[in-house]
Amino acid sequence: MRKLSLLFATAFFFTLLSCAGRTPLESIKRELVKYPEYSVLLEDMNVEGMLFKDYYHRYKVVFGQETGVGDSLAYESYLTDWFQVKKKEYEKYNNYLGMVIASKSRDGKIDDTPFPPGYQYVGDPRYGQWRQDSNGNSFWEFYGKFAFFSHMFGMFSRPIYRSGWDDYRDYRGRGQPFFGQNRQYGTSGKYTQQTNKSFFERRQQREAARKQNFAEKVKRRTNRSRMSSVRRRSGGFGK
Repeated sequence: MRKLSLLFATAFFFTLLSCAGRTPLESIKRELVKYPEYSVLLEDMNVEGMLFKDYYHRYKVVFGQETGVGDSLAYESYLTDWFQVKKKEYEKYNNYLGMVIASKSRDGKIDDTPFPPGYQYVGDPRYGQWRQDSNGNSFWEFYGKFAFFSHMFGMFSRPIYRSGWDDYRDYRGRGQPFFGQNRQYGTSGKYTQQTNKSFFERRQQREAARKQNFAEKVKRRTNRSRMSSVRRRSGGFGK
């Protein structure tokens, strides 16, 4: 299965490269249209260069394919390579790191409104059930055969409570992105900062380099200003 996934991802990568005129995300969605269900997560982002910047996205793809046994699906996931995107595309998804930015549900509905990973499977009795913790709070538990969803979507330490899921459905009904009850998902969310550490480390390094570059420019300008002042007071060199 892993070998098939690798072959699929490799072939998929070269297909994307040949899709001129489309964004990488549009190409991914085009390739996944044949599958009954999928989620595309914005796994990582990067910016390179100071004066002339290049923008990059990396995606995680989770998709289900028919098994031929009833309506059951077999699920696969993989990480794409890095894809260069335009500044406009980068800024469009700048707030959605770690979130699902494109999906297709079992009923065939395709949705581009961002939401936390794994939420589209919650509340569906085919995948799990609601249970109560010791405090009487209702939370979602996947059935054993779907426990891998927690790994795919990084949900082991993030129980989804009924109240949060109700908020999610309310936001979805209005066509608005949902960042969690306490905005713990997305680029500014605490969950994302815990699971996407490399992004924040790169951003911190980039900010430090930017500040250093700015300080060096100020220093050079100050030195030039001092030299100019010395020349004016001395009446110029060579006299």
